[in-house]
Amino acid sequence: MLLPNPQSWTAYPTQDGSATFYSPEFKEYFHSLDGAKAEAMDKFVGGTGLAETAQAGPVRILDVCYGLGYNTAAALTTIAPLLAPDPDAYPVEIIALELDITVPQAALEPQYLDLWPVPVQIVLRSLAVHQRYQDDRCQAQLLVGDARQTLPPLVRQGWQADVIFLDPFSPRHCPQLWTLEFLGWLIQALSPQGTLVTYSRAAAVRSVLQQGGLVLGTLPPVAGRSAQQWSGGTIARADGTGLQPLSAMEQEHLHTRAAIPYRDPSLEDAAPTILQRRAAEQGRSPLEGNNEWRKRWNLH
Repeated sequence: MLLPNPQSWTAYPTQDGSATFYSPEFKEYFHSLDGAKAEAMDKFVGGTGLAETAQAGPVRILDVCYGLGYNTAAALTTIAPLLAPDPDAYPVEIIALELDITVPQAALEPQYLDLWPVPVQIVLRSLAVHQRYQDDRCQAQLLVGDARQTLPPLVRQGWQADVIFLDPFSPRHCPQLWTLEFLGWLIQALSPQGTLVTYSRAAAVRSVLQQGGLVLGTLPPVAGRSAQQWSGGTIARADGTGLQPLSAMEQEHLHTRAAIPYRDPSLEDAAPTILQRRAAEQGRSPLEGNNEWRKRWNLH
């Protein structure tokens, strides 16, 4: 397989020294400009307690929107058996979903790979080139295509993850992967003791996760940010253990029109259709508006 010209994706530096890409299609960066690697290590991996989970037994990870591979790389870096082989270590299985194969392939340049230990680099390279990697302790697969089509077959096979990284572009730019229907499949893909983490704090996302039987927790915002950055994301578990509860402000957010979900009954609709459908439902709703909620909590 020929790799794309690295110039097809431009590197943008972030504050921790790592780089990310910008998507002209979705009009967003792939990672937080506060720090791409830090977001993967601290928010996605740190937020799920993956290090402790990996010590208790085999671990299955679902990485939704693999992109440059940072979340998978951070997970593998955190799971010590991959770096220091131990005959008693538990294995790890990763399934990653990605729409555009040119993204992980473009991220094979040294400035991206060199962020990670050499054993992790080997996995990332294999996933980008061959869409799979396997050794005695690690099995990984990259499923390329629309996640709305690649996820349901996994669930139908009974596959469940102990950790889910939910990292698409934002709901307003990529509503397809934040809908009631897609999140419903994700909830089914989460093991009973599993953890789902996402950078999103959107009420439309949180309300669906909660209605699906998960207990919600909030992630702390980036240090030094203004009060407008009232949460760094969402973590959800069926048993609710170890979570930082939503604040009163966040709980009230779930009772506003902002909590009306995105809907995509066929799992095939385009973004404008999904956005228009939700806007129409919000227009008919008697719930409090998001602006009123923001004013009450001085979120200007």
